[in-house]
Amino acid sequence: MRILFTGGTGKAGRHVVPYLLAQGHQVLNVDLAPLEHEGVDNRIADLTDAGQVFDVMQSYANLSELEPGGGVPAFDAVVHFAAVPRILIRPDNETFRNNTLSTYNVIDAAVKNRIPKIIFASSETTYGVCFADGSRKPGYLPVDEEHPTVPEDSYAMSKVCNEATARSFQARSGANIYGLRINNVIEPHEYETLFPQFVANPEQRERNIFAYIDARDLGQMVERCLQTDGLGYQVFNAANAEHSVGLTTQALLDRFYPDVPVMREMGEEETFYSIAKARKLLGFEPIYRWRDLVDLHGV
Repeated sequence: MRILFTGGTGKAGRHVVPYLLAQGHQVLNVDLAPLEHEGVDNRIADLTDAGQVFDVMQSYANLSELEPGGGVPAFDAVVHFAAVPRILIRPDNETFRNNTLSTYNVIDAAVKNRIPKIIFASSETTYGVCFADGSRKPGYLPVDEEHPTVPEDSYAMSKVCNEATARSFQARSGANIYGLRINNVIEPHEYETLFPQFVANPEQRERNIFAYIDARDLGQMVERCLQTDGLGYQVFNAANAEHSVGLTTQALLDRFYPDVPVMREMGEEETFYSIAKARKLLGFEPIYRWRDLVDLHGV
């Protein structure tokens, strides 16, 4: 596929883009800084400017596309990851403005250019737990895509707004538009630096509902979305299959969630951030397990 990918220079994107290239896709990364990786084309653009978004979506990706003489090729899909990535980086109103306006512009341009597949990054924060003032418990476990989304911070608010925007565009256009509620992204080098702390102090992971997503498995999930058609508008939790700490499911329930309803029997190490929907509809199956990648000797 010929893919326009926004935010490919960010923490998640710099792993997902190479994954997509390895699957044989052509990728144009649109960001405020280039991704220095062999085979990726880059375009610097401000996604809050609708004119720039429309221009990039109707442009050549590189000089070699001039050679056939048949005009500008069409994109087969858009993957929109670009965003202010959390609170406390920019002022709250700027975070909300940037994330909502850029998402509107990207999906609007994609729909008007009749691009049939649009994938956008939503967030675990939509459930209102991650950036809560104080401790916030989920309404039930495991947290699935039907769980209420009632955040109180500007970043998560922008993501909930983006989901409504995407759903509305899909209702009018009929395009396949899939949102990924991405959990805490872990890069390969972070296992040895972060996970011993998580094992020693599991309370550090409560705001992430004790979950994580390996950046490479996130690449797989995007690929599964690209290959799966006909679902209309959908949102999917994106996480790995097990907790990010060394405690069992029951030990975590006893210690952190004694009064939270558990809706079904769960596995001994099963994530509280349910990926059942992605498994069923996309065929997503995470590969990387922190227990296979971390030396816990002495922890």
